Amino acid sequence: MRSLIATTTLMLLLMSGGTRAQVQQLRHWSGQGLAPVYEGFDINDDGTFNMWFGYMNRNFEEELEVPAGADNKFEPGAADRGQPTHFDTRRHKDVFRVVVPKDFGETNKLVWTVTIRGKSESIAGTLNRVWQIDRNRTTRGGNSQSIDSNHPPVVTVQPTSLSVAQGAAAKIAISATDDGLPARRGVPLGMTVEWEKYRGPGEVTFSQIKQPLKDGKADVAASFGAPGSYVLMAVVDDGSGESAGNFGYHCCWTNVQVTVNVTGGSTGGR
Repeated sequence: MRSLIATTTLMLLLMSGGTRAQVQQLRHWSGQGLAPVYEGFDINDDGTFNMWFGYMNRNFEEELEVPAGADNKFEPGAADRGQPTHFDTRRHKDVFRVVVPKDFGETNKLVWTVTIRGKSESIAGTLNRVWQIDRNRTTRGGNSQSIDSNHPPVVTVQPTSLSVAQGAAAKIAISATDDGLPARRGVPLGMTVEWEKYRGPGEVTFSQIKQPLKDGKADVAASFGAPGSYVLMAVVDDGSGESAGNFGYHCCWTNVQVTVNVTGGSTGGR
């Protein structure tokens, strides 16, 4: 079975003719754990700090569910800091932020621990200056002579919270503006939006997981496998950021969230 043979990323050195080493990588489709990641911090206008976190789900196919609590917690202080409880496959960068006060200090730590199949992995975030990042601008896809040459999209979502009956669809509209960068031959690459479940008790099905924004707009319908409280996240990317796989940068994409309360019963699809 594929899930048994290739359940982790493994590097095998195979000797060919006794003189030449070949490297073969086996993909792990399921059965693997998750590494929380501290991305760095930036500073708000009021002097508070955003500590940004992401993760690496080592599986290529298995999505992971870890409720906030003993197996998905922050320390010290409140265990629930708004972290995801649903983890999509592979690497996801700058997924969420934890805001800490201006007097948090450079030596204090905020530790995120996630436990999968009995194995815990932790990451500590600090405000040491070596961790300072800039999520508001980059030269990628812009002008290397100007640090301000590319900025993330400005995004609004409507509604930001809603309630639907199980069996009905939550209809959500995204609207975004951008600076037109990056561009190819003078034509902007254009924005895309990608949806994912962030929290919630059941499966979420989107009418379109990923789609381009047309005239800065895109609509999606989400349906839910079980009643309960859900958080959905949309990632709007200008073509140079997270969705483009440019993990060496922290710009230019924007995350927005929508809260959906799914009640029991059905309205017949209305």
